[in-house]
Amino acid sequence: MAQRRIGLVGYGDVSVVHVGAIEAIDGLELVGIADSDPAARERAAAETGLPTYPTAEELIDALGPDAVHVTTPHDQHVGPSLTALERGVHVLQEKPLAHSLAEGSRLVDALGSMTAPRADGGAGAAKIGICFQNRYNRASQELSRLLAGGELGAVQGAWASVVWSRTADYYAAKPWRGRWENAGGGLLINQAIHTLDLVQWLIGPIERTEGLVSQKKFAGVVETEDTADLVLHHASGATTTFYATLTAPVARPVELEVATENAYLEVRSGRGGGLTVRWTDGRVDTYSDRVATAGGRAYWGVSHEQLIRDFYASLDGPEPFWIGPGEAMASLEILKDAYANSGVGN
Repeated sequence: MAQRRIGLVGYGDVSVVHVGAIEAIDGLELVGIADSDPAARERAAAETGLPTYPTAEELIDALGPDAVHVTTPHDQHVGPSLTALERGVHVLQEKPLAHSLAEGSRLVDALGSMTAPRADGGAGAAKIGICFQNRYNRASQELSRLLAGGELGAVQGAWASVVWSRTADYYAAKPWRGRWENAGGGLLINQAIHTLDLVQWLIGPIERTEGLVSQKKFAGVVETEDTADLVLHHASGATTTFYATLTAPVARPVELEVATENAYLEVRSGRGGGLTVRWTDGRVDTYSDRVATAGGRAYWGVSHEQLIRDFYASLDGPEPFWIGPGEAMASLEILKDAYANSGVGN
C-alpha cells in the first residue's frame, strides 16, 4: 500500500480508535488534527504533538492530506466530509451518515457530481467510507456467508436486542448526545444503529418500521429516546423483532438471532462473543470473534481496524468502498421511521 498522509477531524471519544488504527497500519501517517473546540485542540496537541486547526478546510489547505477521518458529533459529519471530497481527499466517516435524512441525502446526492482531481494523484473521484465496523466481525461475516450460501434455507424471522446502560453523567459530559438538533436522536442513532445496520444488511431491505421509541429513564435529562420497541418488516416478508434500551443496570451482550428453515443462528457480542449455528439435524458450529487490537471501549466492537485496513486497500482500485453513504442511508431511514411513528425527532 502506498504511503498516505491522514488528517483527523474531531478529537472526541471515538477518535482514539482511529488514531490507534492509523498508528497500527503500515503506510499510514497521522499528520494533523482539526476540532472546532479550542480545549480539544489543546488536548490533541499535547497528546499527539501534531499541528491542530479549527476546521477541516484549514487542515486540508495547510497539510494536503491524502485522506481524512471524520469523528465529529453527528450534526458535524456531512460538512467536513463534503469539504474533503470536493478537494479530492478521501474520507472515512464515523456513523451515522448524518443527524437528519436531509443532510444524509445532501451527501449522497453530491457524490454523483464530484469532479475534483484526487489529492493522492489516483484516477477517479475521491472515495468515502462509513464506519459500520460490526460488519467486519467474524460472526457477522460468517453469518453473511451462510445466508448467501443457501444451505440455511429461507429466513423465517429474526430477533435483535441492544440492552445497555448509561447515566445522566454520560449526557452531561457531552450534552450534544441528548439533543435532537445535534445528535438527531438518542439510543437508536447513537448506540443501536450498528445492530439496525446488521439486520438490514444480513436479512435484507426493510420496507416498513412498526413500533415506538420512548423515555423510560432519562426524561428531564435529555430530549431524546432511551428505549425502542420495534418490528421491522423486510421486503422478503420476514420480520425482525428489535428491542433496545439504555436503562439496564449493566450492559448485556448485543444479541442477533436468526431463524431459518434448516438452522437457528445466534450472534453474541463482547468477550467470548461469536456465532453459534444450531442445525436442525443436531449439528452445532461455532465461530469466535476476534479480539480488538485498536484502543477504545469494548462496546465499540473489535473490527474498526479491519474496516480501516480494507478502506485503504480499496483506494488502489476503481470501485467505491462497499460501505458508502448509500449503504449508510438504510439504517438512518429505519430509525427515522421509528421516530416519525412516535411523533418525535427531526
